[in-house]
Amino acid sequence: MGGKKERAEGLGRALIKQHNRMALEAQEKGRAIHLQNRKVLESYTEIDEIDAIIDNTDDAELLSGGGASDAGPSDLLISADDAGDMTSDERKQAQKEEEALHANNLKVPRRPPWNSNMSVEELDANEKQAFLVWRRKLARLEENDKLVLTPFEKNLDIWRQLWRVLERSDLIVMVVDARDPLFYRCPDLEEYAQEIDEHKRTLLLVNKADLLPFNIRKKWAEYFDQHDILFLFWSAKAASAALEGKTLIQEPELQESELLGLDTKIYGRDELLTRLQTEAESIVMAKERPSSSSSTASNKRQVTVGFVGYPNVGKSSTINALVGAKKTGVTSTPGKTKHFQTLIISDELVLCDCPGLVFPSFSSSRHEMVACGVLPIDRMTQSREAVQVVANRVVRRELERIYNIKLPNPKPYEPENRPPTSYELLRVYCASRGHVASSGLPDETRAARQMLKDYIDGKLPHFELPPGMDTSETEEGDDTGSGSDDEDPDPSSESMPDRRELADMEEFDSGSKGSKVVKKRENRKAESHKQHKKPQRKKDRSWRVGNDGGDGMPVVRVFQKPAVDFAAIGASGRG
Repeated sequence: MGGKKERAEGLGRALIKQHNRMALEAQEKGRAIHLQNRKVLESYTEIDEIDAIIDNTDDAELLSGGGASDAGPSDLLISADDAGDMTSDERKQAQKEEEALHANNLKVPRRPPWNSNMSVEELDANEKQAFLVWRRKLARLEENDKLVLTPFEKNLDIWRQLWRVLERSDLIVMVVDARDPLFYRCPDLEEYAQEIDEHKRTLLLVNKADLLPFNIRKKWAEYFDQHDILFLFWSAKAASAALEGKTLIQEPELQESELLGLDTKIYGRDELLTRLQTEAESIVMAKERPSSSSSTASNKRQVTVGFVGYPNVGKSSTINALVGAKKTGVTSTPGKTKHFQTLIISDELVLCDCPGLVFPSFSSSRHEMVACGVLPIDRMTQSREAVQVVANRVVRRELERIYNIKLPNPKPYEPENRPPTSYELLRVYCASRGHVASSGLPDETRAARQMLKDYIDGKLPHFELPPGMDTSETEEGDDTGSGSDDEDPDPSSESMPDRRELADMEEFDSGSKGSKVVKKRENRKAESHKQHKKPQRKKDRSWRVGNDGGDGMPVVRVFQKPAVDFAAIGASGRG
């Protein structure tokens, strides 16, 4: 009996172990399925309907509830005025006045007040409601015909990443593109950081500074100093090359800038890390000074530096250069970084990388944002408008020199210094590269993507000037131009093309360009084979149609036999 009881107990234990093992495997399988089906954090800038926001927040009742429906202020009610009779200058002036009127409503969404005693559900509901109120205000602005509101980030989860980075960072580093710093700068974000903590400071890290001439960099340094903006010039590409033992920046003018008292030098990796740590520590000391003692002041704590900014301005490249290894994904497509990342540099410095956000702003068109790399190039639907932005900013002679092409001259009734049209630029580029679509027409989409990538990467030189600066001031010591054609007053110079280019474009439009190129190649191959053949005798083709040079009409040479005199033949026969 005892043996049967022991065998029964052993069998029971085995069944229990098997059951527990199966339950654990099912739990792990369910967790794996949950992670697999979890939605990937994605940036939304192209949606126009608020229904997409409702689907994303999964709480449509917030809009129909009483709290969010009447949250908009009364001054946001738009009265659509008829602007059909206004000229272009009057329309621009009216747009500027309207932008100044509604500038206070164009803000970064704020995180609602919270504390540690709130539950997760309560905190989530408050953030969704505050975000929808902010989204409704911008939707009212979009209804104004006098305002042009750029595409902006409409995903709440992306803004949550920004909130976390701003709260945990001591120093905020806003990365901007040196070729147009004010386009990528968000002043309201600096105000929001001050609202979180009055001791927080924002540093403007002017990336890609190696693409600017020295005199333009000096002008921007003067502008930042006049407006009390904390800034540093930086090049992530040059810093990454320096880690590999390469040198991309050589500046003999640094001594001159030091004499002028301007910080125009491009910082290296070690210099930037030291400066960031020093600025962050000064903020922490100012924060702890009212309640600090001598013992706490002597002990240094770990400081955090957060990196924020638009997509594709070089935040991830900067992080990788500072860390010395590839810690974040880098690509030319905006929105590569999905979640904020915390990277420990040392025991005293921590870097925090935030996903790129498209902040709401006025005056910038969608095509300009595509050309600047803020919106993905591969998703553009109208290539000519984006290429026209490039044609307006890059000097004509630089386009011809870099791409080795000849653009058509302006017509007699057009201004001599007008920029080339996107049609002219794309057609000439396609003709020079042989880009032909399956329909036999020029492949403008392929050409536009390549030119926009060259524009973003810096192959096409361009830059914007500080406000109030005249373009004539850039001519001294600089030949790259500032995006206008005013520096080339002589359209009949050697760099300008002749009218034969227009004929080439017309031939290309007819679809016969590709076939002619193929025939030329075949003829070249045939001529190479003819060199090995025996020489042939020239045939007499003088009977063919020719031209005697008289009236320009073709003449046919006719060879006739002499007429036969049958009478003479008969007389001779009789004799």
